[in-house]
Amino acid sequence: MNTCGSYKSLEIYQLAHALGVRIHHFTLNLPKYEMYECGSQLRRASKSISANIVEGYGRRRYKAEFIRFLIYAQASCDESIEWLCYIRDCHEQLADESTLLLQQAGEVGRKLNRFIQAVESSHQPSKQIPVSSIKHPVSIFNL
Repeated sequence: MNTCGSYKSLEIYQLAHALGVRIHHFTLNLPKYEMYECGSQLRRASKSISANIVEGYGRRRYKAEFIRFLIYAQASCDESIEWLCYIRDCHEQLADESTLLLQQAGEVGRKLNRFIQAVESSHQPSKQIPVSSIKHPVSIFNL
């Protein structure tokens, strides 16, 4: 697990972001009546994968927060897969590309699951300063 540097250095972020971009372009090929139905739902769900990874990374100091947002990313990946299945099954002309995107989303989902497991097992909680060591604690009543 990389906790130094930027979220952009995380392989899982890079894969999720690339998937979101690819899906965005793919949905522009949907029939007009699907552009704001399945297309909009799929664009939001797929972009939410990387967005939740970024938000979780920003909260990585707190293990539970980090994991919570990674689980949100996993759920968005699952939702993206479901929308891709609808498109594959309803639009024969897009079945081949949908299938390729389903494979890519499946890979992102598997790697995200392994990343969650790695964070759960190896996360180093940040050191907390004991309240008793603070020389002059500020009371909310003294503000």
